[in-house]
Amino acid sequence: QVQLVESGGGLVQAGGSLRLSCAASGRTFSNNVMGWFRQAPGAEREFVAGTRWIGGGTFSGYIGDSVKGRFTVYRVISKNTMYLQMNSLKPEDTAVYYCATRDSQSIVSWRSEEFDYWGQGTQVTVSS
Repeated sequence: QVQLVESGGGLVQAGGSLRLSCAASGRTFSNNVMGWFRQAPGAEREFVAGTRWIGGGTFSGYIGDSVKGRFTVYRVISKNTMYLQMNSLKPEDTAVYYCATRDSQSIVSWRSEEFDYWGQGTQVTVSS
C-alpha cells in the first residue's frame, strides 16, 4: 500500500506564496507518476501539476493551464517527496489540494481517474 501525506497549506493573502509538500511512503516506486489536484466547493477536481520520469534520473513537470506561469512542481527523490511552489496566489486558487500517484511511470492524460492513490488533502485559502 502507498501512503501520501500533504502539508504546507494555510491562509495567505492574494499575491502571496505557499509551498506544498507531498511525502510518499509504503510500497512506492520513486519513478512513478505523481500529480497535484485541487477541488473547490461545488467544483470538480482539477489537475494542477504533475511529474513524470523521462529517464536518466530526470523528471518532466507539467502545469495546468489555470496556474501556468505561477506554479511550479518538482520532486526530491532522496526524500520521496513532491513539492508544489505556488506564487502570485489568487482567491480563485482557494481549494483543497490533493497529492496523487499511480502504479505506472507513464501517463496519457492528467485526469484524476488515472491515479490510484490519494492523500487526505490540505486546505489552501487565499484572501482578497
